[in-house]
Amino acid sequence: MLRRQAQRESAARTYARSLPIVPVRARGLTIEGADGRRYLDCLSGAGTLALGHNHPVVLEAIRGVLDSGAPLHVLDLATPVKDAFTTELFANLPPELAADARIQFCGPAGTDAVEAALKLVRAATGRQGLLAFTGAYHGMTAGALGASGGAPDGAQDVRVTRLPYPQDLRCPFGVGGPEGAELGARWTENLLDDPKGGVPAPAGMIVEPVQGEGGVLPAPDAWLRRMREITAARGIPLIADEVQTGVGRTGAFWGVDHAGVVPDVMVLSKAIGGSLPLAVVVYRGDLDVWPPGAHAGTFRGNQLAMAAGTATLAYVRENRLAERAAVLGERMTSALRGLAAAQPCVGEVRGRGLMIGVELVDPDTGAAAPELAVAVRQECLDRGLIVELGGRHCAVVRLLPPLTLTDEQASAVLDRLADAIPAAARRPR
Repeated sequence: MLRRQAQRESAARTYARSLPIVPVRARGLTIEGADGRRYLDCLSGAGTLALGHNHPVVLEAIRGVLDSGAPLHVLDLATPVKDAFTTELFANLPPELAADARIQFCGPAGTDAVEAALKLVRAATGRQGLLAFTGAYHGMTAGALGASGGAPDGAQDVRVTRLPYPQDLRCPFGVGGPEGAELGARWTENLLDDPKGGVPAPAGMIVEPVQGEGGVLPAPDAWLRRMREITAARGIPLIADEVQTGVGRTGAFWGVDHAGVVPDVMVLSKAIGGSLPLAVVVYRGDLDVWPPGAHAGTFRGNQLAMAAGTATLAYVRENRLAERAAVLGERMTSALRGLAAAQPCVGEVRGRGLMIGVELVDPDTGAAAPELAVAVRQECLDRGLIVELGGRHCAVVRLLPPLTLTDEQASAVLDRLADAIPAAARRPR
């Protein structure tokens, strides 16, 4: 199967290259391959599987729709399944947003929702420019990719002003911490108010509460509040990209909740579909200036995903899994920081909740060490642990375990990673 996949599928395939396994069964944290080997999955569908693989409440919700005879494809018609999903989602939104929110169901992927959000704020403001951040990742379609930190050469026509995103290890101002974040906020404020700054009034600002693909960089709460103040004072809609951070992943139901920030627009996908494709934009009612058909998508009525999403949202809420993620995530990052003290190749351990990153560096220079990261990923796989890489130079080992992770499973993940890092460091350069 792996050979046929390599012969038939696009050269753009990614995970299949670094994780040459053939999953045949899965439950919770565990995947079983066709070869009979079992793996602990800390990729979780790139953060999609909030409850892990094949959680019983998700399967029950899907079977309920299938057994009911309800239509599976309805475009944007109202259905009981959609109404239940929207009701549960609104019950979990920041209350100030939910009080007057509108929802637009988009195509099946997060990047579709990002495109919709950008189109929305441009229509609502009559402006075109966009404020985005270095290191960002918002998707692979043209507009979303143009707003991402790694925008390709073909995106030079996109009107995006890139602002510094706070970080400690590689702070662009060379100071890190609260001082570095404050300098970034002052830079943003000055750039917008400088009549010679070259930045016309933008249509919106898009920000991730934690940069995932950018290397697991949590936005400091004070800095995120400053971004909210700066945008609100200038009539700039603030878009929170919660595609990967939403539904309890960071230790709060939404990443913006840590800072108490209420954005004007929230982009949601991944976990809200309960493992099935679903993406939505939720936004303030006064931004709802679209005429009928201004944004659409053939598969925006995915009934199975809405049912699975409702079950997932309710389960996370009822079982306080966000709070659980905060406690367990802190325990895991503390353990990994203890490991870093004995491993000079670990430059920094960071994260929020169960969104954790370990940046690997050259012990002699402090430079990012992508080859070492690749070796760690392989050593992890050899030990039955699935992880992926991210960050500016793909030198960050990322952990995105399901929110249902037990204490025993967390210990097993940490043990395998703690064994894999020194084993990779001992490999010949």
